Amino acid sequence: MQILVTGAAGFIGSNFIEYIVKKYPKYKIIVLDKLTYAGNIENLNNVINDIKFIKGDICDYDLVMRILKENNINAIIHFAAESHVDNSIKEPFIFTKTNVLGTHTLLEAARNIWGEGSQNKFVHISTDEVYGSLSETGYFTEKSPINPSSPYSASKASSDLIALAYHQTFKMNVSVTNCSNNYGPYQHNEKLIPHMIKLAMKGEKLPVYGKGLNVRDWLYVEDHCEAIDLVLHRGKAGERYNIGGHNEKRNIDIVKLILKHLGKSEDLISFVQDRKGHDLRYAIDPTKISKELGWIPKTKFDDGIINTINWYLDNDKYLL
Repeated sequence: MQILVTGAAGFIGSNFIEYIVKKYPKYKIIVLDKLTYAGNIENLNNVINDIKFIKGDICDYDLVMRILKENNINAIIHFAAESHVDNSIKEPFIFTKTNVLGTHTLLEAARNIWGEGSQNKFVHISTDEVYGSLSETGYFTEKSPINPSSPYSASKASSDLIALAYHQTFKMNVSVTNCSNNYGPYQHNEKLIPHMIKLAMKGEKLPVYGKGLNVRDWLYVEDHCEAIDLVLHRGKAGERYNIGGHNEKRNIDIVKLILKHLGKSEDLISFVQDRKGHDLRYAIDPTKISKELGWIPKTKFDDGIINTINWYLDNDKYLL
């Protein structure tokens, strides 16, 4: 198999590359990444000799066409996206361009190279945030209405729908995954867990939105990679697959856990004005992927979070 992986210098993408290279050493892996602030080529150091890396923009149609042709690509795993909600509130157009137009560019190039009705695989990696916010009960399923709350989640919802439309209209072998919050190695320090580790290690105040009562479903990144692997090889065309860990945690509890493990005082917590359009709760029902593809998360949160904190302590350059 010849696979194009977009955005693989980022957090989840780089973990996926390590996973796929180890599991399928005979696969040819091409990485396309623009290396924006959130993309770090050093994330790929462990596998750089096992892949072909191309620096470029997924919105560059001619480049994407050339990569697909020259490398005989027969599968695309599409991670590349702007993903920080706060940034989408400040500069929303960037998110529309990358997440919507970039996804559309990849799909159109693949359609023109592969042809309509091709069985070559396109896996679009998305987020549970496309569903909006939950109350204190219930779970997102693949049938939940699309109801995004931020420019980021709206751009991902749009890209999901474009991807699924290419299956419906052109019979392309497209699957979409919607995953809950990931944690683990290589995550950019703008995100909650590494950001709080960074500030705690410096003895600085840890800003927590509102009262920290927003709930997220946390999944260790390697478990996510295993799920994507299953969707790549066995996922049905035109289907969504929700991926979640049944590890619901309030933001404030995550912050307190980090402080406790680092031996820091909770006095460092500073509650700040809540984010605009801040969703209360996300929670995924992964029944479909479990029943159809046999996926279940393996990593217990209590183990995964400690491993993650310790990884950042051992790799503190990611906290700079």
